[in-house]
Amino acid sequence: MKNDFSSLLSNITKQIPLDSSESAFFTALLRPAHIKQGEFVEKFGTVTPHFIHVVSGCLMTYYTDKAGHDHVIQFAMAGWWTGDLHSFTEQVPSIYTTRALADSEVLYLPKVDMDRLLEQIPKFERFFRILFQNSLVTHQNRIIQNFSATAEERYENFLQKYPSLEQYVPLKYIASYLGFTPEFLSKIRRKRMER
Repeated sequence: MKNDFSSLLSNITKQIPLDSSESAFFTALLRPAHIKQGEFVEKFGTVTPHFIHVVSGCLMTYYTDKAGHDHVIQFAMAGWWTGDLHSFTEQVPSIYTTRALADSEVLYLPKVDMDRLLEQIPKFERFFRILFQNSLVTHQNRIIQNFSATAEERYENFLQKYPSLEQYVPLKYIASYLGFTPEFLSKIRRKRMER
């Protein structure tokens, strides 16, 4: 994997200014990895050792209930950060599993290095606070949408938020994310195409 951090640094500097030594310190902490389609990035029952930035590809995080059914919590596309934040920050076993839906390039930020980063360059506290705030707002909006939007509206909103996701993701996972059965999602898609 080629270590080109320009896109990541460009996104970060929209929130906080970085000089060249700060950028170099940050990027030196990142651990590039290639994840093949189907491989796991984090697993239920293990402590999440790093925060994950997706460079390319697509990751899916899901919760498996006692009956063995998977419930998709989120998808992470290029440019997104992901990981079980509770497991990562508290160093407790994760309740989620994350795996690659397509061959993916990621950057790992290990917990010990995240702590060093926040201690040595405090402005990164601001960056990650903004990141976590935006994530919380997104999750709250998703909860409201699940309570108040029609199934068709939820699917349309999904397509707007993830315009290219259907190329990576089997319909059963999209249906799970939206709280539908795959059969119900197929009906919605058919009706949409007939319009």
